[in-house]
Amino acid sequence: MSSIPDKYKELLHMAAADLKNLLWSEKEEDAKLVQKGLLLYRQGLVSKVRLEDEKILAVVQDVTRVHVELDLNFLQISHCSCPADGLCRHQIAAFLFVYAMVGSVSEWVESWRQPIQERKAAHTWGIQRAKDLLKTSGSMKPDYDRWVQRFQEGFESIMQATKNRKPYLVASLYEAYSRKLKAGAPVEQEWRQLYFLVASIHTFINLLRLSTENSYTEDEISRYYRGVFFTMIDDVEELVEKLNVQALPFAFDNFIEGLKNDSTKLVSENFVLEFERTHLYVILWTRLFKKKSWHEKELADLGRFEKTLPVLMATIHQCIMLCEDEKALRLLHDLENFSTPFMIYWLEKLTAAKDWKRMGPYVEMFTAHAREYMQSLNEHYARIDFSRLAIRTVQAYANETKKTEAYERILIQTLPYSYHYYDEFLFDMGSYEKWCDLQAYLGFDLSSISTEKIRFLQKEQPDILLPLYHQAIQQHIEMKNRGNYREAVKLLKKLRTIYKKLKRQDDWQQFLDLLLERTKRLRAFQQECERGKLHA
Repeated sequence: MSSIPDKYKELLHMAAADLKNLLWSEKEEDAKLVQKGLLLYRQGLVSKVRLEDEKILAVVQDVTRVHVELDLNFLQISHCSCPADGLCRHQIAAFLFVYAMVGSVSEWVESWRQPIQERKAAHTWGIQRAKDLLKTSGSMKPDYDRWVQRFQEGFESIMQATKNRKPYLVASLYEAYSRKLKAGAPVEQEWRQLYFLVASIHTFINLLRLSTENSYTEDEISRYYRGVFFTMIDDVEELVEKLNVQALPFAFDNFIEGLKNDSTKLVSENFVLEFERTHLYVILWTRLFKKKSWHEKELADLGRFEKTLPVLMATIHQCIMLCEDEKALRLLHDLENFSTPFMIYWLEKLTAAKDWKRMGPYVEMFTAHAREYMQSLNEHYARIDFSRLAIRTVQAYANETKKTEAYERILIQTLPYSYHYYDEFLFDMGSYEKWCDLQAYLGFDLSSISTEKIRFLQKEQPDILLPLYHQAIQQHIEMKNRGNYREAVKLLKKLRTIYKKLKRQDDWQQFLDLLLERTKRLRAFQQECERGKLHA
C-alpha cells in the first residue's frame, strides 16, 4: 500500500483509540500481545495489505502464514486464521502496519503504556509522601474527631495531591496511603482494631467522593480499582466480627456513635457505586449498630433525604430490623432488581433467627425476581454463584416449613443453572413426568442421564421414557453420519423393547414405518436399520 484513502484516516485513528481501551497495559497477557504484534510488524512480516469494506485484509508470516481480517468499526469481531481467541498478535501487527501510514506507531505504543508507567511513578511518589508525613506524625491517643481529621488530611495529601488524577493511579496511591494508616495505628490491640474500622469506613467514603468529583465512570473504576472497595468491605466485616466477640468497653461509645452518624453518608450522598456503598451500610447496620432506638432514629432521619435507590434500600433495611415487614415489602414491590442481592442477605438473617413466619413473604418476592436478576448478570460464573446462593437460601426455609413448592419455584426460576438440583428434586419426589420434561426442555441426551435412573424408569414406569428416546433418536439422525446412525439404531431397539413391554406394538410399527419413509433418502441410515434388523 502506498497511501491511505482519506475516508480511512479518521477510521484508523478511531480504531487506534478503541484498541487502547480493549487492551490493558497493566495486564501481562495484553502487554505481551502488543509486544509480539509490534515485533512482527517491525520485522516486516506483514504483507499483501489492502483496505476493503472498512476492513484491513493482510497476510502475516509467523511460524505459519496466517490471513487477517480486521474490522475497523468493531475490532472485537475481527478474524484471523490462527487458533487464538479474540485479538491476536497477527491482528495487532496488521493494524500497526496500516496505522504507520497515518500516525506514529512509537507514539501510539508509548501512549498506550503511559498508564502503567504513571502508576509506577505514582506508587513511588506515594510511598515517599507517606514517609514524609510519618516524620511529623505518629500514633495518636484515641479520639474519634482527631482520627477522622488525620484520615482526611492523609487522604488529601496522598490521594488528591497529584495534578494528574487519572483513575489508573488510584490503586497505587491507595497502597501508599494504606501504609501510612498502618504506621499511625495505636499499639493497644483493642484500640488498634477500632482504629482500622474507623479508617476503613472513612477511607471508603473519601474514595467514593474522589471518584464522584473526578467523574470516573463505573467502567474505569471496575478496570482500575473497584477491588479496593471490595477489600475495604471485607476488612470492615472482619473487624466488626472481632469487635463483637466480647462486650465493647464504654470507652468505645463515642466512636460507635460517631461511626453510626457518619455511616448515613454512604447512602445519603450522591456518590457513584450504589451497590457497594449500600452493601457496606447494610453490614454496619446489621452487625455493629444494634440498638432498637438507633434503628428508629435512623429510619426517621432517612425520610429527610431524596428517595434514591440507596436511601430506599437503607429504609427497607431499617424496616426489616424493626420488624416493620408490611412497609418493607411495600417498598420492595416498587423496586427493580437492585434489591435482589440484598434480599439474600435479609433472608439469611431471618434464617439465622429461625423466623420462618416472617420469612415467607420475602421468599415469595425474592423468587419472583430471581430469574430477571440472574439474567441481568453478564458473567456465566456470576449466574452460577447467584443460583447456588438463591437455592441454598430458599431450601432452608422450605425444609423447615415443609413447603416444597417454594423450593421448586426457585429451582424453576434459576434454570438452567439449577438443573442438577431440580433433577434430583423431581426424581426424589416421584414427579417422573416433570423430570422427563426437564430433560427434554434442556435437550439432554440419554447418554448424559444417570444409568441408574434410566434402568429404574424402564422397570417402574417405562412410558415416561418414550419422549426422551424419540428426541435422542431424532438428534442422532440429524447429525447425518454413519456413527450417529448406528447410535440411533441402538436406541430404536431399546425403544422397541419399551413399546413391547407396554403392549403397544402397533404404535411402534406405525412410528417405525413413518420414520423409514421420512428418511428414505438417507441411504446410510436405511442400511444401518437393515443391519440392525429393526423389521424383525
